[in-house]
Amino acid sequence: MKKKIKEHFPLKRFSQNFLINKNLIKKIVKFIDPQLKQILVEIGPGLGALTKPISNMIDELIVVEIDSNLLNVLKKRSFYSKLIVFCQDALVFDYFNLFYKKNRLLRIFGNLPYNISTSLLFCLFKKNKIIQDMNFMLQKEFAERLVASPGSKLYGRLSIIAQYYFNIKIIFNVSSENFRPIPKVDSTFVNLIPHKKSPYFTHDIKILSYITNVAFQKRRKILRHSLGQIFSEKIFFKLDINPKLRAENLSILQYCQLSNYVIENNILKK
Repeated sequence: MKKKIKEHFPLKRFSQNFLINKNLIKKIVKFIDPQLKQILVEIGPGLGALTKPISNMIDELIVVEIDSNLLNVLKKRSFYSKLIVFCQDALVFDYFNLFYKKNRLLRIFGNLPYNISTSLLFCLFKKNKIIQDMNFMLQKEFAERLVASPGSKLYGRLSIIAQYYFNIKIIFNVSSENFRPIPKVDSTFVNLIPHKKSPYFTHDIKILSYITNVAFQKRRKILRHSLGQIFSEKIFFKLDINPKLRAENLSILQYCQLSNYVIENNILKK
């Protein structure tokens, strides 16, 4: 395995680190548990560590890979005939078109490159209505940010938007030695399932995203200062929110409360 990877040089610009532990691969495939007639989409199949066992369990597997060199490697594999291949950036892939064609919710998985994790997940969050679940290998700290709670140093805009859309569980941690080339950080395998009945509500997610972005840009400042251009101290007290708290101290429900107040009172339009 090491020899093959060296022959197909992992590209730094794509943050390619290939999973090599066979027992770990079996564990991941068992958790994903692909079923016939389900629509599975793998982002970044790499050298096929997960692609091969999963494609053997279903009739077809959709793969999205930006690196054409890796796709040329996959073409030589016995399971390639099971694949529907899209050589393009996962950030611009048309997930909605796939959903409408197949008329089934998508199951998305992959060993995600660290350099696109944030932008890709924010992209996929907006498609929660067409997703059954997502199962990703992510950088450990990034995964911890996804599930972080108020009061934590890792809690931020990513935590809020992710948890607004999805129920997120850390399944297990993975040490860096299980990849080639060996990354500088450990990883975490994470499961994300869209809320069937969301515990959160905002009239406009764009406003929630804007408020959290402003708040966490100045996360060390108290709300009276970080969000002072949007909310007066009187409004904070009206909403039963202490203006002396910092951004990381507010719950998702409280951020939704602020978002809805802005929308209902046309604050940003004044």
